[in-house]
Amino acid sequence: MTIGWTRGVIRATTGPAVPRTVLKFGGSLLVRRTWRDELRSLVADCVGPTTIVVGGGPLVDGLRAIDAASPRPADVMHRLAIDAMGVTARLVADAAALPLALGPAEAAGAVVLDVAAWLSQVGRYDDLPVGWHVTSDSIAAVVATAAGAALVLAKSVPPPEPSGSLTALARVGWVDDHFSVAAADLERIEWAVPPGIIPTSSR
Repeated sequence: MTIGWTRGVIRATTGPAVPRTVLKFGGSLLVRRTWRDELRSLVADCVGPTTIVVGGGPLVDGLRAIDAASPRPADVMHRLAIDAMGVTARLVADAAALPLALGPAEAAGAVVLDVAAWLSQVGRYDDLPVGWHVTSDSIAAVVATAAGAALVLAKSVPPPEPSGSLTALARVGWVDDHFSVAAADLERIEWAVPPGIIPTSSR
């Protein structure tokens, strides 16, 4: 099934094409009834072996609300939020009939990454600052950097300034505050929003 995603490029170097993709699939997209077909369609358009990093979505939103009401240590909430990404990863892998993997895709096709397991396995927890200013955006950028992959950010809203700097995108809340650091070495960053969301003229 072909579904028309609206897509754009945030960063592209003039070098050779990046042969693999990390797709960050925003957790907010999981409340769309058509998300499975939309995910499959987007994956079909990705280049090379594709690793899907699923955001925490409403599960992490709930953790934020709990922490706001009754704050807990930042490192505890950081780990719980990443654990929540593991829950959404398992949900997506099962519902979309995709393999759940402990590392980025090496062969043709797509896998859903168990982020918590991968971070523990490769000792990359310490690469990430602790706090709510680090989200699945930065985690996906860390995965893409490690895999030598292009990064596609699939979200429920388009970037307000797709040609702007990563710092500017963080300033308006489209990516997290750490993203410009996590994505510093990426050669290609794209964005995608699902059908039915029409970018405004400024987007």
